[in-house]
Amino acid sequence: MSDTALESTRRRLTAKQADTVDRLGRAAVEILTRDGFSDLTVRRVAAEAGVGAATAYTYFSSKEHLVAEVFWRKLATASPALHDSDDAAGRVIDVLRHIALLVADEPQFAGAVTSALLGSDPDVEVLRLRIGRDIHDRLVAALGPDRDPDVIESLELLYAGALVRAGMGYGSYSDIADRLEKSARLILG
Repeated sequence: MSDTALESTRRRLTAKQADTVDRLGRAAVEILTRDGFSDLTVRRVAAEAGVGAATAYTYFSSKEHLVAEVFWRKLATASPALHDSDDAAGRVIDVLRHIALLVADEPQFAGAVTSALLGSDPDVEVLRLRIGRDIHDRLVAALGPDRDPDVIESLELLYAGALVRAGMGYGSYSDIADRLEKSARLILG
């Protein structure tokens, strides 16, 4: 993944600024784990990270933007799913499971990601598009050259729906990963 792919949605970052953004991201996850999304604020994250609130707001327009950015960075830096299967369905299932399990060990963060990505913040919109493109590209790579665009769109809708379902508490992210497998097999035959 190139450095430009991990640039902040609001500005290009120097090494020092990138470190500040990383500290803010780690602090956000710590607060989410401890106190949940409703108690998360950019000011609180800044204080936890030892950064001025004004500085934090130069990088993140809202708590939704901050959470979406942390998720984007986690997804963008995650190694691709290992494709152990020779068939397209198996490869797609590997991709969907891999993405779903990125946040399985952090249920508070995972729920916050769902809430954040549903927000209307323009900076979140940019990240939603990046995340969607990344997932799309992973699915295309898993399906191979003879892919049907309608199948890809169905798989994207499946993943988005599963993310919302898990974020609403209708199962753990591990359970959702299992359900994604069953649903993907139905779509792919």
